[in-house]
Amino acid sequence: MSPRSSGSSSNKRPSHPVRGGQRKTTRKSSKKTSKKRPQTKVQTRKPNPDAPKSNQSNQRRRPSATSGRARVQSKRASNRGGSRKRVNRRKNHVSMVGRLFPNGLWRPRIFRIAAWSLIGLLLAVSYISYNLPPTEGIWQVETTPSITIVDNQGQVLATRGLSQGQTVSLDALPAYVPAAVVAIEDRRFYWHPGIDPIGLSRAAIVNLRAGRVVQGGSTISQQLAKNLFLTPERTIRRKAQEALLAVWLEWRFTKREILELYLNRVYMGAGTYGIEAASQRYFGKSADGLTLPEAAILAGLLKAPSRFAPTNNLARAQARAEIVLAAMVASGKIDAQTHASASLSMPRLADPGATPDIHYFVDWVIGQAGGYVGEVSEDIIIETTLDLTLQRAAENALNFGLAEMGQARNVGQGSFVAFSPEGSVRAMVGGRSYRTSQFNRVVQSRRQPGSAFKPFVYLAALENGWSPHDTLYDEPISIGNWQPTNYSDTYVGRISLENALARSVNTIAVQLTESVGRSKVAATAHRVGIRSDLPPIRSLPLGTVEMSLMELTSAYVPFANGGRGVFPHAISRVSTKSGEVLYERQGIGPGRVIDSRHVGQLNKMLMTAVTEGTGRKARLDDGRPMAGKT
Repeated sequence: MSPRSSGSSSNKRPSHPVRGGQRKTTRKSSKKTSKKRPQTKVQTRKPNPDAPKSNQSNQRRRPSATSGRARVQSKRASNRGGSRKRVNRRKNHVSMVGRLFPNGLWRPRIFRIAAWSLIGLLLAVSYISYNLPPTEGIWQVETTPSITIVDNQGQVLATRGLSQGQTVSLDALPAYVPAAVVAIEDRRFYWHPGIDPIGLSRAAIVNLRAGRVVQGGSTISQQLAKNLFLTPERTIRRKAQEALLAVWLEWRFTKREILELYLNRVYMGAGTYGIEAASQRYFGKSADGLTLPEAAILAGLLKAPSRFAPTNNLARAQARAEIVLAAMVASGKIDAQTHASASLSMPRLADPGATPDIHYFVDWVIGQAGGYVGEVSEDIIIETTLDLTLQRAAENALNFGLAEMGQARNVGQGSFVAFSPEGSVRAMVGGRSYRTSQFNRVVQSRRQPGSAFKPFVYLAALENGWSPHDTLYDEPISIGNWQPTNYSDTYVGRISLENALARSVNTIAVQLTESVGRSKVAATAHRVGIRSDLPPIRSLPLGTVEMSLMELTSAYVPFANGGRGVFPHAISRVSTKSGEVLYERQGIGPGRVIDSRHVGQLNKMLMTAVTEGTGRKARLDDGRPMAGKT
């Protein structure tokens, strides 16, 4: 067979594939047909619905050579089509970038966006940095003057004011002191750059779950920045400034320097700043002598200095210290055995004052000191007239009386004040417990004096010609539509003024006031020491006008000193610690306010009240003369 006949016979598409030259021709044919897109479809695989079912089944059973070539061509075409799709996707991507950045300017525009973003960031930082406080003099401590109050013998009663302790270095402190602070306040202190993203994220999650702010994410560096440079306001800008300054502190100082600054500047409750002042205030020792339990208490109160201060609630402070110790174990600062040993130790607090309730007196003295010396720029010492021995006796007497008779008489509080004949305060107790109530009932509470006001009525009567031996009728009386009665609802008839005062007869006091005049009674009370307004009402002689215990007791002082008026006082001298005297008291008061004869008459009547009248239970067994009125 000739080549020509062989070539012509190859165009007849034999039913079986051939090898050799026929194979080469088949490849050429497939390449030509593959360029025609309609030939890529596999038409032979779809049976003709119009053909008989027998033919369709035959087509499926006996594939022809034509169908085989079609499958090869389809596979190759599909491979070329996949590559075309990938190319098309790249073209689509480029075309989309081209639509956003036409004319091939997409690369310069990205740079411009980055540049504007950087400019925006710089503007934001500039806004946050605007009006930032100066950072010079960071190691300088501005202290406020402290006030030391002493009694009449020079014994310290209390020290008040913001106390800034001496600066201590980390090397001088026991290792567990800074370790306790880092463990509870900022466990990643040595690893973060001033801001702790992990801590901030944790705090955000906790706050979101709680629905309120229950946890903060501030680092020690942030807290130091706030303490040194910023105000305690809660704004986003202040928080951003705090973060910016914290990063600056981390860049400017070492971790040890930051921690040392923090320990010496942080507020630690009870008016103390720094670890040294707090150690002295709470434990009466220098910070270099702190024990582990004491260090845990001090570290624990940093979260809320007033709430966790051991002087306010020791049990709460110790519970917080347990959390600190557990944090130290978790961070590897101490082991479990050391934790257990520290938990069994009970720190001993320093005595906060000379007596448990001395601060009623101290508060009153400090409130008056400004009027004597004004503003001061250095520490001062206030010498007072208080007698510490009498103060202890007064506190014990008040607590004993309330414990013995308070419940039976439905009385839960009391107060006490004692004067010398010159008007100086010797003892003051403003309530049952200063720790539970700082309200001073001696000077702040206003109560009706009741029958304790009657000596001023009888003094006015004596000054207007009445005698202790004059008599009046104790009987029901009426002043307009008002009918005063006696406490016992009984009447004794004719009675002397001396016995009427001793027995505290209401009808006689009202009759004397109406005879002398209400305005004269009020004027007499004002002259001897009452400062409150005394309107001339009908019930005035029965003590229905409110006044303080301080003014009522000071008005009795002229009865004890022969008739000389006094100004109640407790400050005898104010001086600086360097020895400069800022104030020194001179004189005792306005002079004589009661005639000596009337003083003698009234004192005799008041002595009868103690020996025979309503004050018999107040008699002393040692025979000393005493007078008074219930």
